[in-house]
Formats: sequence, structure tokens, C-alpha cells
Amino acid sequence: MKKLFLPFILLVSAALPGGAAQIIRGPYLEDPTQTTLILHWQTSDSTPAWLEYGPAPRCNQLMTITPAGTRHKAVLYGLVPNQEYCYRLYVENSAQDGVQNPVEGSFKTLFSPERKEVQFLAIGNTGAAEPAAGPDGLPVPDPAEQARMQLAARMKARTADFLIHTGNLTHSGLDSDADREFFTPFKDVLARNPLLVALGPNEYGPNRAEKSSKPFLRANYSQFHNMSWGTGTPKYYSFDTANARFIFLDANTTYGAVWAPSLEENAAQIKWLKTSLTTNVDGKWKIVVINAPLYSTGATPANNEAFAKLSKLFEDYKVNLVLQGNAADYERTFPMWRGEPNQRGVVYMTLGGGGAQPQKRASSDASTARYVAAYHYAQGKIVDRKMTVKVYDQGDKLLDTVELYL
Repeated sequence: MKKLFLPFILLVSAALPGGAAQIIRGPYLEDPTQTTLILHWQTSDSTPAWLEYGPAPRCNQLMTITPAGTRHKAVLYGLVPNQEYCYRLYVENSAQDGVQNPVEGSFKTLFSPERKEVQFLAIGNTGAAEPAAGPDGLPVPDPAEQARMQLAARMKARTADFLIHTGNLTHSGLDSDADREFFTPFKDVLARNPLLVALGPNEYGPNRAEKSSKPFLRANYSQFHNMSWGTGTPKYYSFDTANARFIFLDANTTYGAVWAPSLEENAAQIKWLKTSLTTNVDGKWKIVVINAPLYSTGATPANNEAFAKLSKLFEDYKVNLVLQGNAADYERTFPMWRGEPNQRGVVYMTLGGGGAQPQKRASSDASTARYVAAYHYAQGKIVDRKMTVKVYDQGDKLLDTVELYL
């Protein structure tokens, strides 16, 4: 890193030159820690890029440069905990004698343990196929596109430290669908909230049950994402911020993904999970994020295999909250213990209404405290020993509020 004093900043163009490279994806933030963060972006044409950043509002204290290319990744080192940073991203103009106006954003590093307040956004199932053209060949209205744009606008106005996605970023798992279904509509949210994803079956592709599907995840997901360090990165991982531990699991073997990590009792993921739930967790909230819904009364049923392998473990290790996805609805359970409502149990929240068509309730169960068939997102806030999660629809109508206590 170097102190920013280079003269190229004086050459910023007042308008976008014709034929200049454009940022077509991002910038988006990932893999936050107390001292580092990763910034990704893609450009339409090959260009070098300059990224300046610093503690807000001094955005130009440090600079890093990425070489000419279309896919860019900058690892920001030397950050400090509990700090808000701002950044400016520049790419070359078409004349190659200066740079374009910058794209700006901000982020927060993860909080140290003594800081007992943290906020997050959560969404899932943003993937939905584009509707086929009408009989006259003209485009037809796309309710998923409209919902994503509305949700993104509402989320942009919310204060948060990072963004949780419960999986199925696209309907196909293909990177070629990622801009339309995720990166473009949520661009402003991603520019300032580090993204953390629990892999869904779509990320493994439509042929996930076949051994020939092994390259799919790497070709369409892994090379474009960096997740917090863990034994199975990027498939399962955890991170600590303030007085909370967030644990992301991969249950996609239950959906036939042959290359997903096992959930068997002696499997590496389960051993890692038990360690994550018992090591250095005194006084911490334990929040699990998983795509497979262990409880569901919607058209997408509960994942009974995941329930059998994980629910007792969550209860025994005193998980406070499970954020789950895959089902295209919002559903919250009462605290559940051994399959029955009980105050000593675990609360499950299904957040699957980010773009997929909302599904009506298909059955009833004593576990359900709240069910809504609507596009939605959630905002969570932890203040010491109290956690509040509020769920809103695309019009920002409050759908549900839950308060938990440590």
C-alpha cells in the first residue's frame, strides 16, 4: 500500500468518454475481518484500476492498483476493527490519459468482542428465471425483477454492517445470470455491505447429482466469491463480530449435490460445526445460516434429512437463531425443542422471498408462529443480550418482529 499522491487523480474526466471501459459488476465487498476486506469488480473492457480508501471521511489515505484486465480483486490490508471506511474506485478513460469519475462506497470492519452491537441485512432466493416473451415476441412484465429493485431500494436505506444471503442467488447457478438476478439490482447494497452466502442447491447447478458436475461450482461461483476462512471454504465457514458468531453451513448433499460436504456424524463439516459451537463462545450469540429449511409449511417442504442430522445438534449446543432459505416464503417458528414448541428451543426463520415467486402456505404445523407469502428481506440488530429481527416486504411494510434474549 502507498500513500495516495499520484497525479492521475488530477486527470479525472468530467464525463464518461465514448468507448471507455465500464464497471459492469460491482464493486461488491466480501470476506470481512477486523483488519482486512476483499473488493471485487468487473469491467466491460480490459483496464487497470486504482482504488483509494481510508477511514471515513478520509477516503484517500491508502491506494492499491490492479493490473489491466476485466476481472478485478483487491485485498485491503492494514484496517482496524470497529471502523467505518470509505473508498473510491477509478478505471481508465478511453484516451488512456486519465481516469473516469470514481465509483464510491463504504464499509465497516468487523467489531471486536467488547463492542456489543451489530446490525445485518438478510435475504434469500433472489434467483428467478426471466419470463418468456409474449405471443407477439415482446417482453412481458417480470414481477421478480420489479420485486428485486424494490427490495434493493428499501435495503439501501437501512443501516447494516453486512449482508447475509440464504442461498440460490440465481435460478440456474450460472454466472451469466448473476448480474440480472443479483448484482445489478442489489448493486448499491453490495457496494457498502460485505456479502456472506450460505450455498443453495442452485449454486451446485442443475446436474448436481452427477459426478460430472464437479467443475460447475468453481466455474460459476467460487472464482467470483471469497468467503470467511474455514476448513471447507467457501462451502462452510464462520466469523465473529461483536458478541455474535455467525456460522454458515452447506446442506446440499440433502439435495443430491454429490460434491457438497457431508452431514454425516463423523464428517468434517459436522466436526467443524461442533468445534465452532463450543470454542470461545461464552457470552456470544450463535446464529446459523443454512439454505435447507428444517421447518417449513410452504409449498417447499421441510428438509427432513437436514432436520434429522442437525436439529438436535442445534438444540444441544444452544444455537439462538437459524436463518434458512430455499422455500419462497417468510416463515418463523416458535422456539423449537425436539420437534415441539418450547421456550428452551431454537427459533428458525425462513428468508426466501428475494425474487422467487412467493408461495402460499401448503400445510399447518404447531411450529409456525408467523407465515407470509410475500417478497421480503430482514434487518437484524444485536444490542448486548437482546436481538431484534424485523422483516419487511418490498413496499417496506413490516411483516414480523421477533425479539430474542441471550
